[in-house]
Amino acid sequence: MNAAAPAAPTIISLGCRMNIAESERMRAMLAGEENLVVVNSCAVTAEALRQTRQAIRRARRDHPAARLVVTGCAAEIDRSSIGAMDEVDALVANAAKLDPRAWNVPGEAPPLAPARTRAFVTVQNGCDHACTFCVIPQGRGASRSLTVPQVLAEVEAHLAAGTKEVVLTGVDLTSWGHDLPDAPRLGTLVAAILAAFPALPRLRLSSVDGVEIDPLLFELLAGEERVMPHLHLSLQHGADLILKRMKRRHLRGDAVELVARLKAQRPDIAIGADLIAGFPTEDESHHQANLAIIDELDIVHAHIFPYSPRPGTPAARMPQVPREVVKARAADLRARAADRRAAWLAGLVGETLPVLAERGGTGYAPNYAPVALPTGTAAGIIIDVTPSGLREGLLA
Repeated sequence: MNAAAPAAPTIISLGCRMNIAESERMRAMLAGEENLVVVNSCAVTAEALRQTRQAIRRARRDHPAARLVVTGCAAEIDRSSIGAMDEVDALVANAAKLDPRAWNVPGEAPPLAPARTRAFVTVQNGCDHACTFCVIPQGRGASRSLTVPQVLAEVEAHLAAGTKEVVLTGVDLTSWGHDLPDAPRLGTLVAAILAAFPALPRLRLSSVDGVEIDPLLFELLAGEERVMPHLHLSLQHGADLILKRMKRRHLRGDAVELVARLKAQRPDIAIGADLIAGFPTEDESHHQANLAIIDELDIVHAHIFPYSPRPGTPAARMPQVPREVVKARAADLRARAADRRAAWLAGLVGETLPVLAERGGTGYAPNYAPVALPTGTAAGIIIDVTPSGLREGLLA
């Protein structure tokens, strides 16, 4: 008889890809803790905090007898209010959530067999910048990087478990290495992964800061087949004045020039971006510049965020845009982005795309186009698909 698998805790993950990756490591570390519910929270916006509170209440209703512990950014930034919720039994500091001592369990968090065909590998945490709208440095602390050997060991564990795509993640991914000896750049890490694992078919980057793309990283994005043709920019806005008031380190022209250079060498690269609607002092001309950047950069993977003030940030003290205007401008951005994405997807119909099949009958092409696969396609394989239709994604 096979031994029964150890009981698993219930882990609820909100927010970014880093939280997803960290939740999977916590799941392995806490195996055997069956009467435990962990909410790995997010507090990047007021809406994210509202969803965190909602998830805590729902978790308590669903698991009335369990020990409910909250970690993540909300447990750091809004510690007093989250800790005061009747549903919450304990808080674990964000910086300690992967430390077994914080959970009173033995040993170190073990390498984890990926729960997905794509493995998220967190190579950097924290942030040293001070964007005027952002509370993440309060929740994640100063920037710190894994060493190259540490990253290679984690990638190797995922590959041994059968993953076909590795996604490098971080709070400020392109700042990786700044705190390490000799201050290597992210391109050095990407090149090391590719060299160490020639059988790794797909390497993808999560959100990056365009002004920190070093020459080697640009070269790999532009010409290395195993680095996926998909770049998600932490852009935030299309108007220079608003970018300055956000204390971003780039201007509109920097993003335009970067994308033009990449597309000149790799025309199939798909561009994604984060955009904030209704930032304080934003007027109609700024909003129009925000809309126009979607078309100018051909943004086909857009994440649109209506601005919400976070206590303690400089932007919260700036003149605010009325909420109804913020919501309307966010709707405008989403509609423009949806039109751009639909046209892009329609243009892929009839092309042959190598798709990494995932669970549930879906998969992703290298450019991160979602593809509905034929019934019965096994997860974890890369197959050539020629989609013949279009709904929200591509239909095989």
